[in-house]
Amino acid sequence: MNDQTTAHREELLAVFDREMREQARPDGPGVRVERTDGVVRQVGGPHDWNAVIWSSPDLDAARADAAIAAQVTHWTELGYDEFEWKLYAHDRPADLGARLLAAGFVPEEPETLLVAPVADLPMAVRLPEGVQLRTVRDEADVDLMVQAHEQAFGRDGSRLRRQVLAQLREGPDHCFGVLAMAGDEPVSSARMELYPGTGFAGLWGGGTVEEWRGKGVYRALIAFRARIAAERGYRYLQVDATEDSRPILQRLGFTVLGTTTPYVYRPAS
Repeated sequence: MNDQTTAHREELLAVFDREMREQARPDGPGVRVERTDGVVRQVGGPHDWNAVIWSSPDLDAARADAAIAAQVTHWTELGYDEFEWKLYAHDRPADLGARLLAAGFVPEEPETLLVAPVADLPMAVRLPEGVQLRTVRDEADVDLMVQAHEQAFGRDGSRLRRQVLAQLREGPDHCFGVLAMAGDEPVSSARMELYPGTGFAGLWGGGTVEEWRGKGVYRALIAFRARIAAERGYRYLQVDATEDSRPILQRLGFTVLGTTTPYVYRPAS
């Protein structure tokens, strides 16, 4: 990695940390962002995504355990089944992940954080024959979106359904669901969340059913959402990517900024 590439990566990471973590806004209806004990956390209802999303770079070894304990106490007193500490590889102290593990958190699979300037991304939507894209407009579309999600990832989509339905009702201009349809069958789906007051839009949940992979559907979903982000004046797209999608995103112009690992805490019942 040359000096210019390193400087570009560090600049993107600094902007991301500032706008999307330290200065985070609620990512949906009915949730709030709180700043306390050297962390920023998002708090919603028991079925929302509840998480610590930023911790101060000044959180040193002497203070980290107390900050972790304070968050465990907070969510345990709320009576929630679980919450997440969203840890990034560059967060401090360097052993924060080990400290979370020692406090009872369970790490899930790490993902790669990638960011790209919207202006640098291809926006031509090219689809295989017989496939069309459309935005998610109503409850029936949400059900199709969840169907594609469950087939692509092999996991329950009930939380996704609740989230997207709430966003359609209360914040339709800040979240776009996209369906790829082969006739009446959903073959892929994805979301984009717009974060007003920042330069970022986030790409989430992009998944394609197995028999349609490798045909360009995933790339078309990215281009479709990049075009919407550009029209709305957003400067950057951000993705937490699996190893399946990371190489595709890099070929399209995304820069790897590091990794992020969800550390999940489930209070003992």
